Amino acid sequence: MHRFALLFCVAALAGCTPSEQRTDEMAETPMPAMLTLADLAGTWNGRAMPQVGDSTLVTFTMVATADTAGWTMTFPNGNPIPVRVVALAGDSVITEAGPYESALRNQVMVTTRFTGRLQDGKMVGTFVARYQTTSADSVLRGRYEGTRGM
Repeated sequence: MHRFALLFCVAALAGCTPSEQRTDEMAETPMPAMLTLADLAGTWNGRAMPQVGDSTLVTFTMVATADTAGWTMTFPNGNPIPVRVVALAGDSVITEAGPYESALRNQVMVTTRFTGRLQDGKMVGTFVARYQTTSADSVLRGRYEGTRGM
């Protein structure tokens, strides 16, 4: 029994990786790039879609600046809507707009929160729109994507 315990300990120690090797392996693993507001600065042509499917609910233009001031979202034939940068962490940005008059529901106010990140040169993410209504469909969840305008 003692031989088995000794053999087990020797095998376990032989299988251990030196800390230098673990450090080298960890260094080879790419870390996701930290997103900055400067990365997002510019004009983005976007479209909002339902969670499932590719039909376009609405198109919009987002203007992002290299700081938290001056962000806007504009629907076709609409006025610019101020957008607030709520958080920027890791590879993601969270923004919020509203309340503003919905582009989908006539004369209904809505507040929308967007969570996005850069992926293959596009801004992609999800949104949650909360309508100021007492009906059962007061929340709309979906996805969006945007490409940089010229």
